[in-house]
Amino acid sequence: MLAAMDSQIESLYTERGVEGVRPRFAYPLIRLAHTGPLTIRELADSLDRSHSAMSQTVSAMRREGLVDTEPGADARTRRIILTDRGRDLVPFLEAEWRATEAAVAELDDEVPCPLSAVVTELERALARRPMRDRILSHLEGSLPDPAPRP
Repeated sequence: MLAAMDSQIESLYTERGVEGVRPRFAYPLIRLAHTGPLTIRELADSLDRSHSAMSQTVSAMRREGLVDTEPGADARTRRIILTDRGRDLVPFLEAEWRATEAAVAELDDEVPCPLSAVVTELERALARRPMRDRILSHLEGSLPDPAPRP
């Protein structure tokens, strides 16, 4: 469902002439516009994302010419900065972000249980018992080992 929603947001971008931008880029680009340059760690922490996920997002944004890097405080760090193209897109992305939040609120009013509550409950359930463990419990005894040991 989330992939379908992201696809529709992406199609909206394309309809508006915004090419090469994915919905997952919006929040990091908006954050960089408001804070100025940040390291990947700082950006990840500020958005409550993992370093790995943010590193992948930054790489993808860099390929699309939305961000660049500059030397950080020491030789080991690089700071992420907006390019002119990235900066120019921020007003549109902020408007889209607000519109998406309004659309989610509208959806919450139409269904018996708010989407945000469902997500919170799913996160709690997966914290109690991770998806991997749940899948393994259903696989045990039903499939042969894919790589038999000699």
